[in-house]
Amino acid sequence: MSELLISGAKIVTEQGIIENGIVHVVDGKLAFVGEHTSWKADSASPLAERMDAQGKWLLPGFIDVHVHGGYGADFMEANPETLDTITRFHASHGTTSMLATTMTATHEAIERVLGEVQSYIKQPMPYAQLLGVHLEGPFISPKWAGAQDPKLMVTPQLPWLIDWHERFPQLMKQLTLAPEREGGHEMIAWLRDHGIVAACGHTDASYADIQSAADVGLSHAVHTFNAMKPLHHREPGTVGAVLTDARISGEVIADGIHVHPAAIKLLTMVKQPHGLLLITDAMSAAGLGDGQYDLGGQAVTVQSGVARLTEGGALAGSTLTMIEALRFMVREVGVSVADASRYASGNPARLLGLEASLGSIAEGKQADLLLISADAELALEQVWVRGAAMNI
Repeated sequence: MSELLISGAKIVTEQGIIENGIVHVVDGKLAFVGEHTSWKADSASPLAERMDAQGKWLLPGFIDVHVHGGYGADFMEANPETLDTITRFHASHGTTSMLATTMTATHEAIERVLGEVQSYIKQPMPYAQLLGVHLEGPFISPKWAGAQDPKLMVTPQLPWLIDWHERFPQLMKQLTLAPEREGGHEMIAWLRDHGIVAACGHTDASYADIQSAADVGLSHAVHTFNAMKPLHHREPGTVGAVLTDARISGEVIADGIHVHPAAIKLLTMVKQPHGLLLITDAMSAAGLGDGQYDLGGQAVTVQSGVARLTEGGALAGSTLTMIEALRFMVREVGVSVADASRYASGNPARLLGLEASLGSIAEGKQADLLLISADAELALEQVWVRGAAMNI
């Protein structure tokens, strides 16, 4: 039996902040979460590993539902080595669970990724845990291609999903599409009926298009504000529909490059408390320096940490990590640490229907934990995945 006792922590829970808290972890699960005064000293084994948090924050591990790679590796090149590289890198920056996110590609290329990720998930995963796959494309709009290859974009092909769902059951967790394209509504309804998040993105959908898509099951928007029809006072567009429809949650890349802090603040105001998610949309350059990279078969130049297509200059994912996103939300947008934690952990778990086991610090849940300094630096000092300490 493995056992861990963390005392003296400022614990962020769904019910509020426990200022002088204790968590007791047994075999990767949270056996006790509460005030120091409620703890019975003899409840832990004398052999338990013990840590004094010294008043630092204890947060639930981050859940990134939109990430393409990191530290030189890309999910489109999935194999055991690249999957280890990506999950190790992002675990060292606070991500304890994630969705392997694909790019617009051929049917065969996407299918290969599904097979590799399924095989990887069936084995013990030593770093951040892959919860499944997020298919971003190829059923998106060439008008809002962003850094994806418009030559490979196709209208929604429901037979592809039916086949993949049968061969890789429960693996697809989210799919991004342009709902205005032919067959979009049929695909959204199928996704809804099979427990897969239907998300809009890379889309030219009007306000009315998004409203009708939400009527049949659309429930999420990827990288809100980016690669979608913008807000206009006479045609609110995709952005206007996402902002005003409570049925649709929205994720945001909080790096100060993709979206202005004021726009993120607006998103937080209209999507409180459960409708906003932090994501990285990180590409393989995350964790590495400036230089030349590849994303979905297209050349990317990273300069001063900003990734853009070498031809055309479109933003090409990011080099962001989840701990950096949390810091940006606190420092630049002005939200509390507890709210930023909800956007990075609790809300992603809720989106995926996994809040019973992930996303918050509560008894019975998985012990995915982050120790973060209580000063302005918000330095990440320790990461635990299933109660096991990661080397950061």
